[in-house]
Amino acid sequence: MKHSDVRMRGFAERADVEDVERFLVAHTERLAAESVALDDCVGRVLAADIRSEVDVPGFARAAMDGFAVRGADTFGAADYDPIELRVVGLALPGKGYAGTVGTGEAVRIMTGAPVPAGADAVLMAEVAEERSDGRVAIREPVAPHKHVGAVGEDIRAGDLVLRAGRRLRPQDAGLLASIGVASLSCVCRPRVALVITGDELLPAGARPAGSHIVDSNSIVLRALVARDGGETLPFALLPDDPERIRHALVDSAADVVLVSGGSSVGQEDHAPRLVAELGTLDFHGLSMRPSSPAGVGRIDGRWVFLLPGNPVSCLCAYEFFAGPTIRALGGRSRAWPHRRVRLPLARKISSVVGRTDYVRVAIEAGRVVPLATSGASILSSTVRAAGCVLVPRGLEGMAEGAPVAVLLYDDDEPAGIAAAEAAG
Repeated sequence: MKHSDVRMRGFAERADVEDVERFLVAHTERLAAESVALDDCVGRVLAADIRSEVDVPGFARAAMDGFAVRGADTFGAADYDPIELRVVGLALPGKGYAGTVGTGEAVRIMTGAPVPAGADAVLMAEVAEERSDGRVAIREPVAPHKHVGAVGEDIRAGDLVLRAGRRLRPQDAGLLASIGVASLSCVCRPRVALVITGDELLPAGARPAGSHIVDSNSIVLRALVARDGGETLPFALLPDDPERIRHALVDSAADVVLVSGGSSVGQEDHAPRLVAELGTLDFHGLSMRPSSPAGVGRIDGRWVFLLPGNPVSCLCAYEFFAGPTIRALGGRSRAWPHRRVRLPLARKISSVVGRTDYVRVAIEAGRVVPLATSGASILSSTVRAAGCVLVPRGLEGMAEGAPVAVLLYDDDEPAGIAAAEAAG
């Protein structure tokens, strides 16, 4: 879009949320891959398929404690007529029996130990009685191959074990370790620069004083970036000084720049003009509530997201635009990473056709309660909320009793849902 300085003038027009989302999808490509050590791979996105070069297990192994035997030697064994075999050795995990089990012989064996040559079954210790004369009495037959883990029972050489695009879990890392993988190719983690602006800001951890407020946006944004697989670079709070903001926008090794504050139409809102001068300001001013002053641009191939300074607006704009882009750059799904539940509205939500609304809601007795406050600076409302409801631009609201999708802030189930399920 062609940029005009909107400071102290307001927006002549506002872009639809869907148009911005489509633009971001069309212009975002996954980052390149890098080699990652096995110890650090959990949570990363696999960049290439992995096939096993080995069998797991690579040897026949005992599935339980007992005796390695020839299955045929045990046929006919019973409580009233046990069969006796001669115990010729011991097999332990990592230290097998070097000899061969012959007819009428048995080897004491522990779970995970290699089954010795000549044996084809493992007899459970519970159905055998080892005697002091070096023999074992067997009271129950065991079929050949019983209680023996075969070569390649878990994984065979050549098997495709993990596909590219998978977000790796702890058990995935364990499987990779089992086939001897020491490092693997993963999508690079998006590097994210924070440009937190405002003369009124004190650093997080300080106590509010006078007309100054404490920066909370950086705390929220860092946590959201980590959730979405990104890496936040070191940053410092900046005053409303256009030259210092310009330097921060240009001097960045980041893939994404998040500008918090200075995105609206006030006298000290310098960021939109600077982004337009340094690169392209693709969108500024959106038809949404909150976050209408948000913007999206690009500088030297890096995405720049203009996030309003009001905390709820900052959170909202991140969730709609920056979060999906960071996830896509890192090879993850663009979809919002929130569990959804569908419940009826306790009272109506009012909106306007042509505007997308982000509504904070609580859940009480199985019904969705819109929170009374609509202020974009009331961060405590997101703490009281169980989640949010998105009202699409085509609706002028949602009626009382209408079923709505709630995007839950937490993985834990709100008490209101459990109460509704119990009542049902």
